[in-house]
Amino acid sequence: MQISCSILSSDNREASVQKLNNTNVDYLHIDVMDGKFVKNTQFPISEIKKMLSLTTKKADIHLMVENPLAYIKELRDQNISYITIHRELDTDLYPIIDEIKKLNYQVGLSIKPDTSVASLIPYLKDIDLILVMSVEPGYGKQIFLPRTINKLNELNRLRTKYPHLIVEVDGGINDTNIKKLAKAKVDISVVGSYITNNDDYDLCINKLKGTK
Repeated sequence: MQISCSILSSDNREASVQKLNNTNVDYLHIDVMDGKFVKNTQFPISEIKKMLSLTTKKADIHLMVENPLAYIKELRDQNISYITIHRELDTDLYPIIDEIKKLNYQVGLSIKPDTSVASLIPYLKDIDLILVMSVEPGYGKQIFLPRTINKLNELNRLRTKYPHLIVEVDGGINDTNIKKLAKAKVDISVVGSYITNNDDYDLCINKLKGTK
């Protein structure tokens, strides 16, 4: 399983990014919020670009915003693997998906805890990644919702038809509950405060990966 580290809860984001550069973490996860789609407001474009300029890791961008295109168009030619938008957006998702693809990034689609897996089905052939929120999006340091496992099992049944799909989980993940995610065949776990609230990032990441 790969690890994508969120710096949302970090007290010093620039320092956290620089520390992560010296670890074997796989991605830098950047949670973008506009205060509309979710109540919190984090990572304006200027800060996103600053973090991208500092990191040596591929970026994993999670857009919790009402107008993703306004952000996506500013992220041309960056060191980004995935840009993820939300299924719950009240708009036509295909122009957004197409714009992400034009920039040669992989497309993710996220669902909140109360959104059904079935709602993703029309898009599965056109996207690369599904991000399952295991907490209500908007804030860090929340508790993992156990019902997430049922969604993951449902997604695994769908993946028999769409084997290209990558499954990512975000929210409340630590060195104890990540074992359940491994059993549920999760490809990427997004982990924030478990890593960034500790002094030894590498030790935490290695525990998550099962190497120590």
